Amino acid sequence: MTRPTLEVADILRAQGDRFLDRYRSSFDFQQLKAFRAIQCCRTAALGGHRDACQSCGYQTISYNSCRNRHCPKCQAQARERWLAARERELLDTSYFHVVFTVPHELNVLALENPRLFYDLLFTASAQTLLEIASDPKHLGAETGVISILHTWGQNLLLHPHIHCVLPGGGFSPDHRRWVRPRYPFFLPVKVLSRVFRGKFLAGLKRLHRRKKLPCAGPAATLADRQQFAQLLRRLHRHDWVVYAKPAFGGPMQVLRYLGRYTHRVAISNHRLLAFEQERVTFRRKDYARGGRQGQMTLTATEFLRRFFLHVLPKGFVRIRHFGFLANRFRVSRLALGRQLLLSNLPGKQAHPQEVRSESSSLWHCPRCGASMIVIQRFTATEISACIYFDSS
Repeated sequence: MTRPTLEVADILRAQGDRFLDRYRSSFDFQQLKAFRAIQCCRTAALGGHRDACQSCGYQTISYNSCRNRHCPKCQAQARERWLAARERELLDTSYFHVVFTVPHELNVLALENPRLFYDLLFTASAQTLLEIASDPKHLGAETGVISILHTWGQNLLLHPHIHCVLPGGGFSPDHRRWVRPRYPFFLPVKVLSRVFRGKFLAGLKRLHRRKKLPCAGPAATLADRQQFAQLLRRLHRHDWVVYAKPAFGGPMQVLRYLGRYTHRVAISNHRLLAFEQERVTFRRKDYARGGRQGQMTLTATEFLRRFFLHVLPKGFVRIRHFGFLANRFRVSRLALGRQLLLSNLPGKQAHPQEVRSESSSLWHCPRCGASMIVIQRFTATEISACIYFDSS
């Protein structure tokens, strides 16, 4: 992929001070930390290193990355490392993609209580899938779930939702056979929607009753018990959006698919189209019109405000595993799953799943294509002198 001509960091460097003057009082430490990291990413402020080609001897100096998980430039290598770790955790079966979304009326609670709200979103969606999958009327099996949190929509406003990827089937209650799904969409979407709605609203009600759900700012009216109960009753009368896709292939297809979701940020640099006269134009999909491609233009201040809505709390885990993919079960359950799946295919022997991701995180020489290695590191105070020496 070609390098983008415009980056979020460019907008930060041009309009960041004006943005902070307006919103610093509402900024928390994690947002400010992400702000500074993205602003300095791959600049002399973070130091650098000299890289050399092992084949032709070509050398160059590169600036260090900030490695902040909200930086659009620092996700490629993190994604490749995560996918490499998942290669041996995929079963030779089809996989399904299910998305759980909460109504926008709850966004004010997400803004005030991001950690509690997103934890509940993970728990309610995973419990819904595991409960319905275990029901003999639907699948009657123990399944596994990879859940990935996204908090944004195409317009960068708050839109919390969970992407769930599941293998096509699961273990029978006695763990002696692999149960395959009976529906084209793995599990009935309407049932998932109703159960998810009930679990999520029950969780909110429980937090509110125990006074663990602070309601301030735009959510201040919900501090009143009657107002909060009225909101829950209103939301319970409507269907919630749960989206499911049919099976999309085996392990290699799953790796490609997961790569599009795991380490995304609110907007990639490749979606930015123009930054002129304090206005930012970016590419967006209009899902209300069938995913039609379009453009949106915002002031730089509003663009940055929306971007930093999606900075997660410190230490918050945005990729989680449930069911037989949970950490304490994963190794033994995956071994059993491979054995049961292969037992249905005569003539094959059980062996570890070999899946190789197509891309590599190694940097290759622009002259001969061989691997580049780091031969010298520089601090921020040394980098200027190194650049002068290198250019001479």
